[in-house]
Amino acid sequence: MRILFVCTGNICRSPSAEAVMRRLVDQAGLGAEFVLESAGTGRWHAGGTPDRRAVTAGAARGYVVEGKARQVRPADFEDFDLLVGMDRGHVRRLRDLSPSLESRLKVRPLLEDEDVPDPYGGPPAEFEQALDVIERGCRALFEELTAAPF
Repeated sequence: MRILFVCTGNICRSPSAEAVMRRLVDQAGLGAEFVLESAGTGRWHAGGTPDRRAVTAGAARGYVVEGKARQVRPADFEDFDLLVGMDRGHVRRLRDLSPSLESRLKVRPLLEDEDVPDPYGGPPAEFEQALDVIERGCRALFEELTAAPF
């Protein structure tokens, strides 16, 4: 299963979601079954590293939030089985960018009934709050994906 987590700039929410899902997958011994990456809808932070507050919040919970920011590219719609938006705006943008109906069907929110709040520009506590929602969403997604064979 190939999953791309997507937020705005790929320096807070999506790399955090990638880290949370990676730990869930690794703890279940399914690392070989999953390819996990993250990207942003914009290119503002392309090439940059995750926000230090996201890294700190993740490390406090045992996650390794790392990587280089990049923008979603057209090939992602072919290369990934799921493109997971952190909020409804990301989902709309991904669906607008998708080249086909088939690829639009690969786009989904992390949680159906809740957006991951954007902590960028806020205090460290907002990164903790975003991570709370990301953990809930990743656990639910992981349970959904591992309940059915893939």
